[in-house]
Amino acid sequence: MKTKQILTTIAILSGIIMTGCDNLNLEPSPSQANPPQAADQNLAYSSLESGSLAGVNLGVAGDFAILSKSGITDVYKSDITGDVGTSPITGAALLLSCSEVVGTIYTVDAAGPLPCRVTDATKLTAAVLDMQAAYLDAAGRPNPDFVELGAGNIGGLTLVPGLYKWSSAVIIPTDVTLEGGPNDVFIFQIAGTFNMSSAMKIILSGGVQAKNVYWVVAGAVTFGTTSHFEGNILGATGINLQTGASINGRMLAQTAVTLQMNSVVEPQ
Repeated sequence: MKTKQILTTIAILSGIIMTGCDNLNLEPSPSQANPPQAADQNLAYSSLESGSLAGVNLGVAGDFAILSKSGITDVYKSDITGDVGTSPITGAALLLSCSEVVGTIYTVDAAGPLPCRVTDATKLTAAVLDMQAAYLDAAGRPNPDFVELGAGNIGGLTLVPGLYKWSSAVIIPTDVTLEGGPNDVFIFQIAGTFNMSSAMKIILSGGVQAKNVYWVVAGAVTFGTTSHFEGNILGATGINLQTGASINGRMLAQTAVTLQMNSVVEPQ
């Protein structure tokens, strides 16, 4: 009899325990299932993984390492790898010599460096129109991922892919790193001037390619002595390279380009 009472009591207690368990919420809370991450980690992940930013179509302008509407001045000796052209200004305003260019020098008329100069006004007209269209496209991209980053001072930063916008000048007083993958796109919209200090450099990390980086600048662009730059410059005004500065990219200027013993390599 005592044994039967004990078993009955155990059964009753087991039922109570199981009923209580059924009423418990054993699923992890939202905060447990998805622990919060730092804001900057979320931002970097979103920018790196979205892949939604399309590159800028340079058209015929993409055939050039340097393209200028109002001339190219030069302090000998610069080393240019890629095609060079000026239009609509006469070829007399293109002051590079044949020995400085591994590529073709195009002019709109019979003036320009000899014997290498090639006259092709049709190609140059198309290239300039495409350069202007590319500038308007890139400068007009909406919904930037980053606005007024660093108040225009981006020195020392590591930047992820995306669309950046500044309403004033941008400076690079210390090295800047662009980090991403080989297909990631960076577009920098700069409403003011753009200046890079002497001996500073832009570093590409993780497979980023210079051909996918676009600096769209309304004001004058100046790179200090022995600085190194990566990417395509779409300039509404002049682009000035000081002594010994180098660029892996394109200089597409709607006014003049100034060279002083520089190295320019068109990205492939």
